[in-house]
Amino acid sequence: MTAAADPTPSFTLQIERTLAAPRAAIWRCWTEPALLRQWYCPRPWGVSQAEIDLRPGGRFFVRMQGPQGEEVAVPGVYLAVEPSHRLVFTDAFERAWQPAARAFMVGEVQMDDAPGGHTRYVARAHHWSAKDRDEHAAMGFEAGWHAAADQLEELARSLG
Repeated sequence: MTAAADPTPSFTLQIERTLAAPRAAIWRCWTEPALLRQWYCPRPWGVSQAEIDLRPGGRFFVRMQGPQGEEVAVPGVYLAVEPSHRLVFTDAFERAWQPAARAFMVGEVQMDDAPGGHTRYVARAHHWSAKDRDEHAAMGFEAGWHAAADQLEELARSLG
């Protein structure tokens, strides 16, 4: 008899890194709007607006701007907040529990201590379908999230 296949396929994209910065600084960069604006999207894009209500059900909002004046608004809601360790957020809701026009993903960021005062950093994007996952991959998920992690690491190291 063969083992049953997992009935829930993985629609997750993930990066995993060890960042040369302390976990407390990485956490601050994710949870303080002024810091988030400095690293959240790969240059030459930038963040012109960041709002953080750091609690389950609290609003997460980022407005990204491209070098040609493009704008992308990313509203969302926190689903889980485990201080200094884990954040889970989704764009499935605009604010509170108001459904968004299109749910694309659930983001999950996990931070754990690593040797030498560094941080083991895992960032995941969970999607509802293979189509959404593949669309995100085609948008440059891997290169973009790694570039943002480089910027995150640089900023976190500068915090002391």
